[in-house]
Amino acid sequence: MEVQTTRFGTVEITDDRVITFPKGLLGFGEQTRFCLLQPSDEACFFWLQAVDNPDLAFVITDPSLFVPEYAVPIRNEQMEDLRLSSIDDAQIFVIVNKVGTRLTGNLQGPLVINTQNKIGEQFVLAEKRWTTRHDLVDLKDETSEVEVIQQQKTASA
Repeated sequence: MEVQTTRFGTVEITDDRVITFPKGLLGFGEQTRFCLLQPSDEACFFWLQAVDNPDLAFVITDPSLFVPEYAVPIRNEQMEDLRLSSIDDAQIFVIVNKVGTRLTGNLQGPLVINTQNKIGEQFVLAEKRWTTRHDLVDLKDETSEVEVIQQQKTASA
């Protein structure tokens, strides 16, 4: 299947890579079919691209890479909605936003995807411990680390 995107042009994906969000995503209820685009094998950030809207894509990540204690409670009725037979078949992602020099994740609105049947849902967590703009990475700090490594390489050359 060909997916048109404004960021990457036409992308070829297999039909089994389409993730269906029957309820859509918050604010985008009419968009229910998405695919996950991975920039590289080592990437920790991905694009969740709408299959039927070339302009709609979200940067997402696995929050456990940045917030190890993060957990999403999944109720029995949500397990049924996602047709999850085992919690181990659930993959959790969060939508990432750039705020100044920081990347934040919407930990209050995680995306839960059944990896077996590719059905997903955006949950809204009632727990106020997590926010819609939870700090994940300070790009300024990351740039500084890269600059230090480059300076060390230049000095030792």
